[in-house]
Amino acid sequence: MELAAVVLAAGKGTRMKSDLPKVLHPICGQPMLGQVLGAVAQAGVTRTVVVAGFGFKQVADFVGNRARVVLQEEQLGTAHALLQAEGELADFSGNLLVVCGDTPLLRADTLARLAQAHQETGAAATLLTAEMEDPTGYGRVIRTPDSNVCRIVEQKDATPEELKVKEINTGVYCFQVSGLFQALKEISPANAQGEYYLTDIIEIFVRQALPVKAVSLKDNREILGINDRIQLSRAEGILRRRVLEGLMAEGVTIIDPGNTYVDAGVRVGRDCVLLPFTFLQGNTVIGSGCTIGPGSHITDCVIGNGVEIQYSVLAGSQIGSSTVVGPYAYIRPDTKIGERAKVGDFVEIKKSTIGNESKIPHLSYVGDAVIGEKVNVGAGTITCNYDGKNKYQTILEDGVFIGSNTNLVAPIKVGKNAVVAAGSTLTKDVPADALGVARERQTNVADWAKKRRS
Repeated sequence: MELAAVVLAAGKGTRMKSDLPKVLHPICGQPMLGQVLGAVAQAGVTRTVVVAGFGFKQVADFVGNRARVVLQEEQLGTAHALLQAEGELADFSGNLLVVCGDTPLLRADTLARLAQAHQETGAAATLLTAEMEDPTGYGRVIRTPDSNVCRIVEQKDATPEELKVKEINTGVYCFQVSGLFQALKEISPANAQGEYYLTDIIEIFVRQALPVKAVSLKDNREILGINDRIQLSRAEGILRRRVLEGLMAEGVTIIDPGNTYVDAGVRVGRDCVLLPFTFLQGNTVIGSGCTIGPGSHITDCVIGNGVEIQYSVLAGSQIGSSTVVGPYAYIRPDTKIGERAKVGDFVEIKKSTIGNESKIPHLSYVGDAVIGEKVNVGAGTITCNYDGKNKYQTILEDGVFIGSNTNLVAPIKVGKNAVVAAGSTLTKDVPADALGVARERQTNVADWAKKRRS
């Protein structure tokens, strides 16, 4: 049977003390709502509706075409929120998952297991529940003697006897859509908060003699909600560890997981070694057999096999196989470095292409350049690519040798196998196989220093 989902994401998150909607606060590289949408999609959902309220436009802009977004103008409770999705599901007759947008640790296989159990039992509703040693703050699951669920009572409305129950409602449900929205309209706000609780639908189904079942959660951490930045930090730690353990299970060595930071979605090949204080973020993809770190920060990069990167910052770039980067290199966006290349210490490269086996060993700036294969760029070389208004290109063809402390004033081209003498400031092209020299002839004035001291 077809499976849909509604993600409840309308709350402001007052305790976050932020102008950003709570569900858009990032965890392991993407907003927590993104983590939930990913889990829902992986669980087999074919249609998703997000119910937004505070920061509606921001939420809708983030969601994009991954789901339909509907507005809950007044936050009157979870049942009221779910009702806002009725129009989007008017033609839907399958089963419906309901999840909260602030539960980024929820696993796709947990949602799939819930949906499967719901389908197999034919229940009107199936709850995801958990046993908690300290259930304070959670709604308690009240069962009949034959273990069916008969109702859920919120903490503020529970009797002392009900407060002793340790089985709690996680806020995750699977419903038959047929009859769901009619039942939601029967819920009243007769509770301590004056809100329309989705949990009250259980009693309505029971009165109608419709079965209500439950599936127990295996790992209680999955349903940790985020209400403040302390909880966000704790959830980040749990999710980050989950990501690292997933990589280690696939053949990646992580020397110090407590000090290695990898976003969910980053891909790392087998036999890679991640050293401490390494950050891998965004859509980064790393090949096999690489050594990354220590102290490297890599965002949205594609890195080949057998690459070594240490103490460096890379963003939006491609690095070819068997290339060495660092220490202390800065590779800026739109840079493409070939195979078996070397980018050494205190080198900055911006929007440039570096050919195979080329070397920029140290203390250089390369911007808006096209560098061919087997080029050597000496220490202290600067591409002067900006005149205060426009950017210009530097071209170094295959086999070029640039001496140390050279300024290349763009636009400029150095032909194949040409040599540029150290200390030159070039403003004109150098032909292939030529020597380019652009400096004054040395003059020695006898006794000048001696006379100056006297």
